[in-house]
Amino acid sequence: MNTLNTQASALSLKQLSYLLAVAETLNFTRAAERCFVTQSTLSGGIAELERTLGVQLVERDRQRVALTPVGVEVVERAQSILSASRDLVARAQMAADPASGEFRLGIIPTIAPFLLGAILSKTRTGFPDLILRVRESQTAALLQELELGELDAALIALPIDLGKLKAFPLFEEPLRLVAHRNDALCKTTGVRLREVDTRRLLLLEKGHCLRDHTVSACSAKQREANNNDSNPVEASSLATMVQLVNSGLGCALLPDMAIRAGLLHKTEVKQIELAAPLPSREIALVTRNSHPKLHFIETALCPLLKACQPG
Repeated sequence: MNTLNTQASALSLKQLSYLLAVAETLNFTRAAERCFVTQSTLSGGIAELERTLGVQLVERDRQRVALTPVGVEVVERAQSILSASRDLVARAQMAADPASGEFRLGIIPTIAPFLLGAILSKTRTGFPDLILRVRESQTAALLQELELGELDAALIALPIDLGKLKAFPLFEEPLRLVAHRNDALCKTTGVRLREVDTRRLLLLEKGHCLRDHTVSACSAKQREANNNDSNPVEASSLATMVQLVNSGLGCALLPDMAIRAGLLHKTEVKQIELAAPLPSREIALVTRNSHPKLHFIETALCPLLKACQPG
C-alpha cells in the first residue's frame, strides 16, 4: 500500500466532524459541546487529523481560532464526505425497511404552523416505524443543510433556484390579499393586484421566500416602485404581519393555508377578492438526487404530504 492510500485509510469520519464543528463555531469549547465530547478529545482528534494529512488545518491561540487556507479546502471536502457517509448509513437502513428509521424534514416558517400537525398525524398512522425529526428554518438554510446531508428533505415554496436538488411539486396554493376592514380596498370588488399601491404592501423581512413571491406577483412597474419607495415596515412572521395590517399600517398577501387555519380570527383584517389571475406559490418537497430513499420519498412520502393540503 503506497503512502497516499495509507493516509486515506487512516482518515476518521469522527475527526472530520470535529474539524467541521470547529470551522462552524471557531471555538474549541463550543465545538466540543456540539460533538458531545471533551475539549481535549476534540483537540486530540484534530491534531491526529493534521498529523495524518501532514498539514496544519487550524491556527489557534488564546485569543482566536482560524482555519488555514488548506484547512478551508479540507473543510469543503469533508462536508461532501460526511454527507455521503450519512447517505450510506441511510441506504443501509433502507435495505431493511425504507419507511423505518430516522427521517429529517425541514419546513419553512410560512408552512410549518399550518401543515405540521397534519403531517405528524398522518406520518404516525401511515409509517409508524418512521421517526420524523422536524426542523423549521428559512429556505436558504434548509437548502444548504440538504446539500450537506444534514436533512433528508425540505418542504418549501417555489419558485426558487434549487441548484442540483430535486423538487417534487405537491400542490399550488393561492396567495390572498388582506387589509383592515375599514381600508378602501375592502370597499371594492374584483380588485386587480397590479392596481394595489405597493407603498402600502407589507412584506416579511429578507430571507423569507414569501417576500420574494409577493414582489414577483406584482407587475414590473409595481416592482420598480417597491424597490424605490416600499413600505418601511417589515414583519418577522405571518402573525406579526397580520397584527400590522390590523393596526392599519398596510395590506398584505397571505398564504391561503394561513387564512384557513384561522390566522385572521379575532382581528379586523378581511380577505379581499382579487380579480384573475390570482397570485400563488407552489408547495414542493425537495431532496437530493442521490438520496438512498428517493423512491420512498417520491412514491410514499409525497402522496402523504399532498393529502395534508388544506381545503
